[in-house]
Amino acid sequence: MRLTFWGAAQTVTGSMHLLDFEGGRVLMDCGLFQGRRAEANRLNREFPAPPSSIDVVLLSHAHIDHSGLLPRLYREGFRGRVYATAATRDLCDSMLADSAFIQEKDAAWVNKRERRRGGDAVQPLYGMLDVEGVMECFEEVAYGETFRPLPGLTVEYRDAGHILGSATMALTVEERGRTVTVGFTGDVGREDRPILRDPQPMPDCDYLICESTYGGMKHDPPDLAKDRLAEVVSETAARGGKVIIPAFAVGRTQEIVYRLDELTNEGRLPPIPVYVDSPLAVNVTEVFQRHPECYDEELLAYMENDNQPFGFARLTYVRDVQDSKRLNASRLPMVIVSASGMCEAGRILHHLRNNVEDPKNTVMIVGFCAPHTLGRRIVERRPEVKIFGEPYRLRAHVEVMNSYSAHADEAELVEFVGHLDPDRLQRIFLVHGDAERQLALRDALEAAGYPGAYGPLRGESFEL
Repeated sequence: MRLTFWGAAQTVTGSMHLLDFEGGRVLMDCGLFQGRRAEANRLNREFPAPPSSIDVVLLSHAHIDHSGLLPRLYREGFRGRVYATAATRDLCDSMLADSAFIQEKDAAWVNKRERRRGGDAVQPLYGMLDVEGVMECFEEVAYGETFRPLPGLTVEYRDAGHILGSATMALTVEERGRTVTVGFTGDVGREDRPILRDPQPMPDCDYLICESTYGGMKHDPPDLAKDRLAEVVSETAARGGKVIIPAFAVGRTQEIVYRLDELTNEGRLPPIPVYVDSPLAVNVTEVFQRHPECYDEELLAYMENDNQPFGFARLTYVRDVQDSKRLNASRLPMVIVSASGMCEAGRILHHLRNNVEDPKNTVMIVGFCAPHTLGRRIVERRPEVKIFGEPYRLRAHVEVMNSYSAHADEAELVEFVGHLDPDRLQRIFLVHGDAERQLALRDALEAAGYPGAYGPLRGESFEL
């Protein structure tokens, strides 16, 4: 059997790994690469094998950098099954449709510009018909139950604690009298986070594909993040400014809203309005409300006194674009939570364009931003950033709070791997991390008794 790494190889986005064996061809994740436009356009049109030859996709979770190329895979001929938890399937229904809308709008914008220049028209990666087609391929699976997607292959999903419905997976492959188990962490969450359960330990395996996003880094405790959120909102409101929070529509937005709800109930926020300005986030929050089976004990206990943890009196969910525009016209203090988290698309771009030059305002970054994204440039506090191709002075305050990340930090990843039998585990492949982070995690794993971890290159293959 052969394992080929394609996406999230020495980079963070575009998760995609291919396993070939006698019983068929399996793709673990099918994620959209996010980064420089030209590079992303090229990489997102390439697959490690002809899509029509892929039998099964095993999907770890719904984040676009893990699921966002499924409609493209379908467009290019895939007609197999996509296995995912019920919550992941419901999230993908909204998220892939939103992604298709963005693909089509972006292509229309580029084509309008190219017509003026006499250039060639571009085609979107996929459209709504592709989303509808691939959603028909989904098959729901439950945590802790083994299933058999192909002859010679059994799989078990366990709760990864990363976002709603996220899963680790263990693939047990039988081939020519041999049995090999390959583990894939997907993205590992953190213990003691609100809303979701803690990550469950994985079964022992012979090979492990492990994320490495925060290798070499340590997150602040959750309570410090909550306290700092209260401080930033209060300080910005006192200046008469707005707090602009770019946040992923799945997971991060709901956690921020939950924390703001707590702080409101505790009387620790100034009396200013809070807006979630993202149609996708509104849809996703409805999905969260449909899946209480994923909630942790903290949220269930909290809901005994507050049965609306994703809503409070001063919170407004914004769908209509005209209502979104009115937020930028207002000069009153407020909090605006809007997608996307890396500031690469969506309404957040308009909020940033209208607010980054005012020193009264604060831009709060609450998660990882990949290189070459607008979010990363804001994190780096560059004096000038480009938004919609136009330069803007970055004069707003910038607050970076990686403690809100849904990814485990280095110590948490080492602890997670530490549940696995080191005598059985032959090799660890590090993915979903920049090279610097992978090297740091490699050293930490070696110190913990797991030597030889390696970050494969795109297209690199290994016989198992």
